[in-house]
Formats: sequence, structure tokens, C-alpha cells
Amino acid sequence: MSRYRSLLAFSWAMAALAVVAAAGLLVDDRVLVGAPIWLKPFKFAVSFAVYGLTMAWMLSRLATPSRTARWAAHTVVVAGLAEMAIITGQTIRGRRSHFNTETPLDRGLFATMGVTIAVLWVATLVIAVLLFRARPGDRAATWAIRLGLLIALAGLLLGGLMVMPTPDQEAAGTLRNALGAHSVGVPDGGPAMPLTGWNTTGGDLRIPHFVGMHALQALPLFLYGIEALAGRFIRLRDERVRLRLVLVAAGGAAALLALLTWQALRGQALIHPDGATLGALAALAAATAAGTYGALRRPARAVGNRTGHGTSAPPAATSGEIPRSPDAAQESPA
Repeated sequence: MSRYRSLLAFSWAMAALAVVAAAGLLVDDRVLVGAPIWLKPFKFAVSFAVYGLTMAWMLSRLATPSRTARWAAHTVVVAGLAEMAIITGQTIRGRRSHFNTETPLDRGLFATMGVTIAVLWVATLVIAVLLFRARPGDRAATWAIRLGLLIALAGLLLGGLMVMPTPDQEAAGTLRNALGAHSVGVPDGGPAMPLTGWNTTGGDLRIPHFVGMHALQALPLFLYGIEALAGRFIRLRDERVRLRLVLVAAGGAAALLALLTWQALRGQALIHPDGATLGALAALAAATAAGTYGALRRPARAVGNRTGHGTSAPPAATSGEIPRSPDAAQESPA
């Protein structure tokens, strides 16, 4: 990770900003759009700190550092710093950073944020391409990283749905004051869940946006959890089993992302699902359980093994770290 010092420095800076924002939550009682004014800088700073560390870790798994990788890392840092500078600056001014088009300055800052997020997405895509071309570990590790990046890119794209004019904005002709919203079916700033601030009376596009983005960390952490359990459960020592479990987890995460997006677009709060949402969730849970069972199920033993002829290969060894042997990594998850 030390190869990408800019990303590490960026993460430290975001961690420091998170501390400042946390202090702001304690001493500044201002409220903006129904939420404590320093809540958004706090959440974004924490998210960027984790994102920077994750990118540094993933890029460090490339066998050979490249100029493209370094430039992608620097681009992530510049885009992230610009985004946080605007969010923090608008917070200090007592103004909304997102969806605010009330004044020429607000419109310009909001447009700049759109550009920085687009640049961040492209830089993340470049990193994903580099990791698809490389072999950053054994097959399970390789596909945990690759699929986490793909789902994160999809989650980032969902942010584009928030900057589209809402029906109420178009009907009222208020596009000169605000453009877009994260809530669906209700205005922004209504009753919300604690800490996350997610809407409890209507749909909220921030939920699938969050879930998709953090698949970036969830899938590698899931694999680490499997490896930690491998010392207790022999079945998990088989690399093929770990790979299949990673594929099941990635499929479940992608399906959950689609389900949460569908729920939000129908103007439905996360904590108030209707029958259709519950049915889809039950189907997803059943499919994930079936996939997990299939991934863990032992294959039928060969005839030669039943008669005492022939031997089976011993299970792959495991360790606390994701293996980096190039021989173990293959391009296909099959």
C-alpha cells in the first residue's frame, strides 16, 4: 500500500475531516434540510477515508506498479478533495451542496461536483480494468476484488438518478432553486432514520447508492471471513469452495442492489416494504441460501475412490492473508 502514498495521505486527511465534522455535530446546532448541518460532511469524509484505503490496498496487489495506476490513484485523490472542499465549504456557509441551484455560485459548485464525481467514476473504472487484466491473488481473491469493483461502479452510477428533476419540481417550475433530490415520492428533509438520515416515509436513492458503493469493501471482507473460518471448517480450505461462495455473495449483492433501487424508485421507504418487496426479498434469500448450499456441497466421489483406487488432491492450504501465487490465479471463475 505504501506505493500509493497519495491515497494513504488522502485517507488520513479524510479521517481528520471526519473528526472535525464530528465536533461540528456536537457544537453546531444548525439544521439543514431536516438534518444536522455537519452530518453530510461527516458521512462523506468517513466514506472517502475508507474508499482511499480500499483503492490503495487493491492497487498494491498489482504485481508491477504502472504509470496508469499511479495516475488513476492521483485522479481519485484530486476528485475526492475537490468534492469534499465544496461540501465542507457549503456547510460552513449554511448552504446545501447537493441539488442547490438558487444562486449562480450554488449552481456552479453543484455543477463542479457533478464533474468531480464523473472523474472519480472514470478513475475507478480504469482501476477496475487494470485489476481485470492482472491476477491480484488466487481465484477467490481475484474475483472478490473484480466483482466488488463492478458492483461499486454500478452503485456510483445510481447517483445520476438523483440529479434528475423530480415531477414536483417540474410541475412547480422550481428548477431555478433545486435540481433533483435523493427522496422519491416525498420531499427531502422529512422523517429519517438515525445516523444514516435515510427517509422513513418515502423512497430514498441513497440506500442503493450506499450498498452498491460499499460492495467494494464487503466482498473482500467476506472472503477474509471465510478464510478465518477455514481453520475450523475443513471444507472452506478448498479454493474452489471459496471461489463459489464469493460468486454467490456477489450475485446476492448485485440482486440486493437491484431490489433496493426498485423499492426506492417506487417511493417506498426501506423500513416499510410492501408485499411485492417482501416477496422479492424472500426469493433473493432463498436463491442465496440455495447457492450457498451448492457451493458448500461436496462433489460426488469418483468410482475409483470408492473402490480404493485413485486418490484425490488434498485441499488447498489457507492462511490469514489472501494468497498471491500467480499459479493459483486464473482468468475465469469457472
